[in-house]
Amino acid sequence: MVCGGFICTKNSLCALNILYVLVSLLLIGVAAWGKWFGLVSSIRVVAGIIGVGIFLFLVAFVGLCGAMKHHQVLLFFYIIILFLVFVVQFSVSCACLTLNKDQQDHLLEVGWNKSEATQKDIEKTLNCCGFYHVNYNGSCAASCFSHKPSPSCESCSTIIQAYTGKVLQNVGGIGLFFSFTEILGVWLGYRYRNLKDPRSNPGAFL
Repeated sequence: MVCGGFICTKNSLCALNILYVLVSLLLIGVAAWGKWFGLVSSIRVVAGIIGVGIFLFLVAFVGLCGAMKHHQVLLFFYIIILFLVFVVQFSVSCACLTLNKDQQDHLLEVGWNKSEATQKDIEKTLNCCGFYHVNYNGSCAASCFSHKPSPSCESCSTIIQAYTGKVLQNVGGIGLFFSFTEILGVWLGYRYRNLKDPRSNPGAFL
């Protein structure tokens, strides 16, 4: 049977959703690992990553069940949800690739001021203090701040901005790649949903 028939389309859709299951488990595992070893102390960040992983797992599970059973309703909802995810992810990926330096700095500052736990994580990981300026009369989680009697630390914005452009390009590129796999999943789901099962009664097709 040529690729494009019922069995080949079914196997391709199953393989794609198995890939999504593996990615979702990886997201959940990395978030849990980071929290367990104290690499990330912000509950919001960990919960957000785990939430994305669970959502992706549920979508992949629906698609896998729909593909295995050729279930019309499950495939319909799978196509709709995956298309919506594609639109959101494609938009975010394009935004990551088109942000200029001023927009990047503004988003970084907003993110920095939003959570003290995230600030401490960044200071500890990058060994820096403060966003734009180092306040030696305050507190800082970086190891450089504990050097007595004259601590010497660099502001976090200087370190972060050196890698922001490259990170956004990588995130945008990876996001675009997965967004195209999602539109592939939409196409496979739509095609598979409208194919007749050669093993069933030819007259019994919904």
